[in-house]
Formats: sequence, C-alpha cells, structure tokens
Amino acid sequence: MAPILQVDNINVYYGSIHAIKGISFEVNEGEIVTLIGANGAGKSTTLNTIAGLLRSRTGSITFLGENLAKIPAHKIVSRGLALVPEGRRVFLQMTVQENLEMGAYTQGGSSAATDLGRVYELFPRLKERRRQVAGTLSGGEQQMLAMGRALMSRPKLLMLDEPSMGLAPILVEQIFEIIRNLHRAGSTILLVEQNAQAALSVADRAYVLETGKVVTTGSGQELLEDPAIKKAYLGG
Repeated sequence: MAPILQVDNINVYYGSIHAIKGISFEVNEGEIVTLIGANGAGKSTTLNTIAGLLRSRTGSITFLGENLAKIPAHKIVSRGLALVPEGRRVFLQMTVQENLEMGAYTQGGSSAATDLGRVYELFPRLKERRRQVAGTLSGGEQQMLAMGRALMSRPKLLMLDEPSMGLAPILVEQIFEIIRNLHRAGSTILLVEQNAQAALSVADRAYVLETGKVVTTGSGQELLEDPAIKKAYLGG
C-alpha cells in the first residue's frame, strides 16, 4: 500500500536557524502516526511545512501522489489535507456554527449540511452551543470546535498540532477519546503532541524528534515500552 503522505529529506530554516534537519517519514491510509519530542524538537514546524505554511529547502512532500512543493497553503486544504493548529485559532467573534461553516469553504454548499450533522454527532457539546460566540467557549470546547472545523473540509489526512495543550486532565482524556473515535470511523491522523504517554497510547506508529531530527521510530506500543523513551518522555 502506497503511503498517503511521504515526507522525504526536508530541511527547514528560520533565518539562520536550521530547525528541521533531513526529516523523512510516511503515513499510510487509516493510521494514526504521532511525532513526539521535547519543546523545540521541530514537531510543529514539520506540520506547518506539510501544510504549506513554511517551505523546505530540500527534499519533497508527497500527498496522494502529488508533490506539494509549489502548491499554496489554501490549495493544499482543498486537496484533502487539514491542519488543526496549535492554540486552536478559532474565529472568536463568530458563532460555533459560523466557525464550522467556514471549514466547509472548499466543499461548496451542497454537502455542508450533511457534514455539519456529522460534526454535531461527534461533538454534541458543539451542537448545544451552536449559536454561542466561540470566544466564550472553554479551552476544551474551542479545541473541539477547531477539530470540527477541520473535519468540515472532509480531509483525507487530519493533522493535529498539540490538541491537549493547556487542557485539564479530564478534558485531555475527552480529546483523546475523540481522536480514537475519529480513527475508528476511518480517519487518517498525523498527531503532534507534547503528552507522549497519551499520543503513543493511540498511535499505530510513532517518530521521536530531537533537535530537528528523527532519532527513533517504532509502533506506539514499542515506544511506550522502550526504557529510553520512558526515561526521556514518560517520567519512567
């Protein structure tokens, strides 16, 4: 089976800072793949590069057989790749439903009502608050809204950047249960997450990043049981 996403030898710079150093990895259809690592390891930079918000000086990023190198970020979304950014970034002055409808802009009007119903099934809390202004939601609700908005574009690959950041432990559990439900429903997910324990527990495969390089890879279960990973990332 050909990978849905193939990242090959990307190098990304912020000015003179070499943030990503020759990273390569792949995501197959139906998988949850996670990138874990300490702050500053390059996890979010990798997702932003795949999404077209940053550019690599070398290598290639191939999504569904197409090289994304010269495709602008807004057109990458219409190809079926959606990013839920770190910090959620919902439209604070808009209602919940208006935020979700913004997510469907690449789909045209015909399917939006069906997709809205599906998002409300996944996130009943959003349905309850559909007329509420997004800026008045809790952090957990805003995270659900950001995920729901991304799903409105019918992504073939959903990228989640630090979905549990800043949330209380009980909300972290809820968010990861939603990720499991999305996976069971057939979503392919690339997950960047500071909470290595939670990320590895849902992942089919994982890549460990350190200072812009992939240093270890394996199944989620293998890395959960790896003594070096336990010591560095799991407090074990």
